[in-house]
Amino acid sequence: MIHAVIFDMDGLLIDSEPLWRKAIMQILNKLGVPLTLDRCKETMGMRVDEVIEYWFFHYPWTGDTKEKVVADVVDEVIRLIKSEGVIMPGVHEVIAVIDSQNIPMAIASSSPMDIIDAVLEKIHIRDKIKIIHSAEHEPYGKPHPGVYITTAEKLSVSPAQCLAFEDSPNGVLSAKAAKMKCVAIPEHATLDDKRFGIADLILHSLKDFTVEHLKNL
Repeated sequence: MIHAVIFDMDGLLIDSEPLWRKAIMQILNKLGVPLTLDRCKETMGMRVDEVIEYWFFHYPWTGDTKEKVVADVVDEVIRLIKSEGVIMPGVHEVIAVIDSQNIPMAIASSSPMDIIDAVLEKIHIRDKIKIIHSAEHEPYGKPHPGVYITTAEKLSVSPAQCLAFEDSPNGVLSAKAAKMKCVAIPEHATLDDKRFGIADLILHSLKDFTVEHLKNL
């Protein structure tokens, strides 16, 4: 029986993964990091500071500190969300399905709170979300399960009674490591990633999720 639903955010509720890639590539390329669209998939779903740490490990740069690069990426992503952000298909429909069953909803995102706030303002769902938690407040980001475990605690619900919605392999790993049920909505570019195989349900879109799915998970 599902007692709470927890949503990832980037790439699931808003089409922000292209914006993240655009911002990170723009900033890191200037620092000499030969980052491509394809290689961006390596860090999809990770916390921004961990993404920057990952690329610094592989291609250390001089000049800007990692902290400044993180701040620059966050500022650019917020700017892009406000100017180019597009809500994902089915967001309001899936929220209506869950709301019809009086099940509380939360967001557990790898993004900093400033970006979460920008997204919620853009897609107008804040009034439906009971708890908002960012992995920036956790020792480790996804695929570590900490962000999901803490969110369940804030909801006063056992992780085993939670259903997570994710779009990235790292996010699915995080939710399943937290012992939650997980619905995966893979981005087209990651459809062939075998890590999605551990999800309890894989759908093409949030629009495909029904009350029957909710009751049977």
